[in-house]
Amino acid sequence: MDPRRWHDRLAGLIAEYEVPGANLAFLHEGEVHEFAAGVLNVDTGVEVTTDSLFQIGSVSKVWTATQIMLLVERGELTLDTPVVQVLPEFRVADPEVTKTVTIRHLLSHTSGIDGDFFLDTGRGDDCIEKYVEACADLAQNHPIGATQSYCNAGFTIAGRVIERLTGKVWDAALREQIIEPLGLTHTHTLPEDVLRFRGAMGHMDGAPAPVWGLMRSCGPAGLICARPADVVAFARAHLGTGLLADPRVMWEPQVDIPNPHTLGKQWGLGWILDEWQGRRIISHGGNTIGQAAMLWAVPDTGTVVCVLANGGHTAAFQHALATELFDELLGLAVPPVLGPPDEPFETDVERYAGVYERAGSRMTLTVRDGRLSLYGEATGALAGVQPPMEFDLVPVDDVTFVGRPEGEPQWLSAVFYELADGSPYVHLGVRATPKIA
Repeated sequence: MDPRRWHDRLAGLIAEYEVPGANLAFLHEGEVHEFAAGVLNVDTGVEVTTDSLFQIGSVSKVWTATQIMLLVERGELTLDTPVVQVLPEFRVADPEVTKTVTIRHLLSHTSGIDGDFFLDTGRGDDCIEKYVEACADLAQNHPIGATQSYCNAGFTIAGRVIERLTGKVWDAALREQIIEPLGLTHTHTLPEDVLRFRGAMGHMDGAPAPVWGLMRSCGPAGLICARPADVVAFARAHLGTGLLADPRVMWEPQVDIPNPHTLGKQWGLGWILDEWQGRRIISHGGNTIGQAAMLWAVPDTGTVVCVLANGGHTAAFQHALATELFDELLGLAVPPVLGPPDEPFETDVERYAGVYERAGSRMTLTVRDGRLSLYGEATGALAGVQPPMEFDLVPVDDVTFVGRPEGEPQWLSAVFYELADGSPYVHLGVRATPKIA
């Protein structure tokens, strides 16, 4: 394995997948290798360097989960502590969920709290406190513990738990609990700190995104900015005892993911869990406004890979890079993305037609010429920055479908299923969306 060739290979991959710029770091056999290619912003032409900061998006959730686990190890709370025990003022719309939702539910995306609740509560140090107050009207996407659905709101609530127990705002607690102990020099949460470095701008449709980042209230769910070497150092600490006495607790499966064809088969505490050729894989991805991040670790080999990108066909880019790099480093085959079957599969698609909706998203499924067609649109705060998507869904089996928006090289998968009470759902993009009409 010649790591030097990745200087050229990274440049080749970003050209192929129309990514303006990317930053890559990997840990292999005890050594960290760093590579950069492309530009931070197509309008300025400033080159990406290995020290450039990108938004790591929801990879931040593993950091927030780690902060909680550090407090668990100190005896400040347990995974099964009800949130309301730490935050007596906490409320959601369902009074029973208010009383019973636990820390474990938040960290494993099983609370059922409607998760894509984006609310700008200002730039003040009380922004997360105000966000949690606003959760009082937040409905259930599914009954508590009934299934898995990605929940940004749950991690912001977890961030408020951290604030209450540490007596510090989440950003300061993150610095004290993780950033400083690990000696991370290029990891920040606020744009005024990122400005001290080369910071990436997100891109949509080849042009700089309309805004740089999300509102500060999203911090614990996805506002960390870092260079990939810092993210690798964070993950490396999870492979030993550099942070937690026993980080393997976070790898224990908490729930099966109803659609196992996207990022992994199960969710742990923060981490997404998968298995490639019998090897355990822990990972997490992240998407903000025109930026995308991916972090993988193979615990039994000590190999960690982080790649950050600022636009283009990022999912296909990440998968192509991982496929090539893990084969080269470990002879490990990354599972292929699920696509259409070789022979057409016939099933009754009419039963899946209807409207599926949750906070932040509405999907309308119709049948045209015997084919199931999906029209998805963002609602709420992100409606103006996320364009709608429309594509046909091709059946792989009776419940599994794949589709590909026009111009996208990679297929998306959707799984239709029912909860124990018979309620119909579709699982797409690691989110469960109920059928409402």
